[in-house]
Amino acid sequence: MTSNVHTPTGVLLVGSIPLSSTDKVFTKICSALRDRLYSIPDGETGIRGNYIGWELDCFPKEAIRYFLGGIDPPPGHLGFTLESIKPSQYDTAALDSYKRFTELRAQGIIPQGIRFQVCLPSPLNCILGHTRPELYAELEPLYERRLLDALANILKGIPAQDLAIQWDLCFEIATLELDRGNIPDDPFQTRAHFTPVLEGVLDRLERICADIPVQVPVGFHICYADLDHKHFLPPKDLGLCVELANGILRRFESKQRPVQWIHVPVPKDRDDIAYFESLSRLKIGEETRLFLGLVHANDEEGTRRRIRAAQSIITRPFGVATECGMGRTPAEELDSILHISKAVTDPV
Repeated sequence: MTSNVHTPTGVLLVGSIPLSSTDKVFTKICSALRDRLYSIPDGETGIRGNYIGWELDCFPKEAIRYFLGGIDPPPGHLGFTLESIKPSQYDTAALDSYKRFTELRAQGIIPQGIRFQVCLPSPLNCILGHTRPELYAELEPLYERRLLDALANILKGIPAQDLAIQWDLCFEIATLELDRGNIPDDPFQTRAHFTPVLEGVLDRLERICADIPVQVPVGFHICYADLDHKHFLPPKDLGLCVELANGILRRFESKQRPVQWIHVPVPKDRDDIAYFESLSRLKIGEETRLFLGLVHANDEEGTRRRIRAAQSIITRPFGVATECGMGRTPAEELDSILHISKAVTDPV
């Protein structure tokens, strides 16, 4: 190992945290990782703990998948309009949590300089996750408008100097793996309704970030899912994540829109160099932080092995995170995750 290897710096909290309230999230996380954070989410507590599940009610029953409670449209149904889609509640949740963020910051519980992190699914995630495949193309622009309206309210209600936005990209990876023939039977019917798939994904990400001021940091959580602590497909390596990340960085650089962080997952059993080799092709500048989701509960030594494997490929600094949000993680594992995250990193 070369002498210019850096100790990981900083911790990214991907989103959900297995605590019962926003106050408990802010208090516990800041106590455990006070000098390791650039930003802090509200933990997506309560009904938001299961990722996009709470947005299902935005869609009419005639649009959603049958196994989620969908029904057939009535005879003579003429299609859907914006009025068919209820407003998203992401803005309401964010603004309520931001109020507590400012109050706890005034009390010194949240340190000065840490931003309030709002994690949002790309609209494509809710379309592919909740609605019927034959309706994807019709519904996507309608729900996208609703989510962007919520984002506009967040941008209006939270000062730019306090805010950070993270886009969660799970179904993007699923549909890209499908496009490459790596999920041959498409069990969740998440095949893209557009081609070419990668360019279509990048078009969408560029579009949903177009109105975010450059003063607001934007990051991307790239994900292979965490349903029942299982990936929809075990990642062969980081090749596809790097391909998507490079596409994002290229597009945003051309628009002079900085990307503040990229997060990629590292399964618990992957401490082999082969998994990380694709990181040598990651075209990431100094202004963009890389977070590797290699922290796993009750496995500090394994976490250190995964770090060493990554360091054998890249010598630039990176931070650490869990693979995905922790909303479905047993609460008793949280202390271990926070302890390991601090133990293996330097302060920011």
